[in-house]
Amino acid sequence: MEIKKHLGISLVILCMAGVIGISSCEKKYPKELPNILWIVSEDNSPFLGCYGDTLATTPNLDKLASGGNLYTHAYANTPVCAPARNTIITGVYANSSGNQHMRSKYQKSEIVNFFPKYLRNLGYYCTNNAKEDYNTIKPDSVWDESSNQAHYQNRKGDQPFFHIFNIGISHESSIHKSVLGSELKHDPDQMVLPPYHPDTEEMRHDWAQYYDKISTMDERVGSILKELEENGLAENTIVFYYSDHGGVLGRSKRYVYESGTRVPFIIRVPEKYKHLRPGKNGEAINRMISFVDLAPTMLSLTGIPIPDYMQGNAFLGPQKSEDPEYAFMFRGRMDERYDMSRAVRDHKFRYIHNYMPYRIYGQALEYLWRAPSMKSWEKAYHDGKCDTIQSIFWNTKPVEELYDTENDPWEVTNLAEKPEYKEVLLRMRKANLEWIKEIKDVGFIPESEYEKNMEEMSMFDHARANKNNIEENIEAAEYATYATKETIPQLVQFLSNDNSATRYWGATGLLILGDEAKSAIPALKEALHDTSPGVVTVASEALYNLGEYDDALSGLKRALQSENTFARTHALNAIDCLELDDRSMIEAVVQMIKDHEKMNRSQYDLRAAKFLLEKWNVDPANYGLAFSW
Repeated sequence: MEIKKHLGISLVILCMAGVIGISSCEKKYPKELPNILWIVSEDNSPFLGCYGDTLATTPNLDKLASGGNLYTHAYANTPVCAPARNTIITGVYANSSGNQHMRSKYQKSEIVNFFPKYLRNLGYYCTNNAKEDYNTIKPDSVWDESSNQAHYQNRKGDQPFFHIFNIGISHESSIHKSVLGSELKHDPDQMVLPPYHPDTEEMRHDWAQYYDKISTMDERVGSILKELEENGLAENTIVFYYSDHGGVLGRSKRYVYESGTRVPFIIRVPEKYKHLRPGKNGEAINRMISFVDLAPTMLSLTGIPIPDYMQGNAFLGPQKSEDPEYAFMFRGRMDERYDMSRAVRDHKFRYIHNYMPYRIYGQALEYLWRAPSMKSWEKAYHDGKCDTIQSIFWNTKPVEELYDTENDPWEVTNLAEKPEYKEVLLRMRKANLEWIKEIKDVGFIPESEYEKNMEEMSMFDHARANKNNIEENIEAAEYATYATKETIPQLVQFLSNDNSATRYWGATGLLILGDEAKSAIPALKEALHDTSPGVVTVASEALYNLGEYDDALSGLKRALQSENTFARTHALNAIDCLELDDRSMIEAVVQMIKDHEKMNRSQYDLRAAKFLLEKWNVDPANYGLAFSW
């Protein structure tokens, strides 16, 4: 599996840059650089007519696909916007650079550039209208303009342009407030629900409202394309359309299934640049592509050598790679909830490794729970109205999942334990392990450790300076998630390792083992004094499950006193999942809020704390707290 790309300028690259004027290349490549227009919608899976969806009303995107090329296997590398956009703009997997956790602002490496910089150096006018959300500290001079006024029309003369139109119409928030049924264009009764969704009135309504939003989004795409035509630029402009990830109803956005990661992806290349087309007009392309491939593809299209640090594969232009066998995906913290998964997709199967199998899929998340359909699903489950498939979401996860996506498109039948699929399971498990090691996945370090590790360098650079530690973390995580009673001595040994992340995974393995880890109680109690709050939190949760309540509560209270926001968020997650409503714990959570009075409503520890107080039916005013939403 080749992930890294190569430097070096071949003759074809020089020809593509010809532009620069190499006469021997002029017959193969036009002198003009192509304009490139991206149309990016938000939070929608391939619910389009051109993808065979008979419920969809999307004439403009259907027309774009008929005059261009539709990709059948296009993926967001993560099922949520900010880490996905970070991967797009850098050409580096966000879990390789430390930017995989939602709405984090960790610095990027100085060697990693936002790809528009290369286009601007070549003479492109680069504009973005208007969403950025790059999940890192944005460097200066990325765009000529990035605002709701940015437009390719503002360029000078015939300057080639790269422009992004972001369309937020289909965003998750579009179903937070239900419209009247009489106002819906799509009939709720005609909705075809996934097998994991219960048949509730709210669920059908949200699906219908979502299809309405997709139709409105399609109209906006039509107006953008019409404007391009009216400006006389369609024959000089390569058009990309895609969504920033899947979505948006429960078990799609934020989850590394097809419903969260598979995206619509259409490219239209005009006749002038037909040598760059991936196939004949109207032809579906089954190459595996993902967002990490976009940056190197843009450089390939414009004749710019692909930097060594980029981790994707160019899928168009002179530097186009061989078709890859796999696409890779990841999940980290989603807002205030911690979970961790890695996924691998080939043309037929999806493999998922869950590194926090002790957490249920359906952890309550404030923003997701704003959807009426989500609340109705939870109520249906608690009322005993969900069948076996619909109930899975509310239970803890297996370590491994394997799905035959051709025969099980909604991914509800886990094949990981079936002997006849063992060969597939081992192959894709191996691919996952090779990938996370090759990209030096820093997600195996607890987020609460990031600030300490970044005192001198970025997480991307830290991983490369500490390659052995990163591999040790990964191996410890693999060991922990496959833990058995026989491996307890090794897990206990991990708890005394110099590497805090390895200690974290030692505690995690013991947490996963539950009652079988009784012999490790003394070691877990010792871990309550660890310098890493992540280790303390996991050890506390493990001890609580083993009946060591007083020690566990003491450890969790200590973690709540951390100065690190994400250490506190992690501890609050554990407190919630343990169903704690101990009076002293309530007081500890209230004290945490008081100790950090400058917290604002967007901080995830405050969101998690507010959820707990509501769950405990605690009136904040009784404790002198006055925060509201």
